[in-house]
Amino acid sequence: VDFRNAKIQFVHELVKWSEIDKLPKGSRILDVGCGIGGSSRILAKDYGFNVTGITISPAQVKRARELTPSEMNCNFQVMDALDLKFEDGSFDAVWSVEAGAHMNDKKKFADEMLRTLRPGGYFALADWNSRDFRVYPPSFFEKLVLKQLLEQWVHPNFISINEFANILKTNKNSAGRIISENWNLYTNPSWYESIIEGMRRPSAIFSLGPLAILKSIREIPTILLMNWAFGKGLMQFGVYKGRG
Repeated sequence: VDFRNAKIQFVHELVKWSEIDKLPKGSRILDVGCGIGGSSRILAKDYGFNVTGITISPAQVKRARELTPSEMNCNFQVMDALDLKFEDGSFDAVWSVEAGAHMNDKKKFADEMLRTLRPGGYFALADWNSRDFRVYPPSFFEKLVLKQLLEQWVHPNFISINEFANILKTNKNSAGRIISENWNLYTNPSWYESIIEGMRRPSAIFSLGPLAILKSIREIPTILLMNWAFGKGLMQFGVYKGRG
């Protein structure tokens, strides 16, 4: 499966695994860290949900709105995930993919998402996690790799699947009903595919100008390093589901 189709398939797999597909059409979904709205559009188009996507980037909100047909039930807003401007229990489901690694306060991140989830609502999250260093500390070389990954993509820190699952489980709004898994086996091939995708569609990169081309070339070593880290188990692709 090519990169773009794999990303679409991933959304459907996470929906099915988390059982969000049990919700009726018109259900209110919050997409935390929505980027340019890829997941939000799938949730709205294929499942009939009313989706609110938030990101801290005005440029991402602008692009998400440009890419989203006006008849689609998607609303994009600039908002800090650590300070959500929604009432408690506002949403039937909360969804977040690859946003947590950007958060410097993982507990606050979890608290805000679960606070906005209604009692009985569904929770689905996927993220980059490190191995559990409390059980298996990193070697000197692994520390260098982690430092490079954090600096290149400006992440404050990584935590393990178990650590984040415990944060979710101890939240009063989750009632401890959280299940987590490591999906490395399914997601690791996407790292090489992301590079190949750029070669398949060079016009998409060239159209963004010289700076975008330079940034894309600069990304390749970091992507290869990420691929190595996930392949060796230093990094893990954590998925989480639960109920409010």
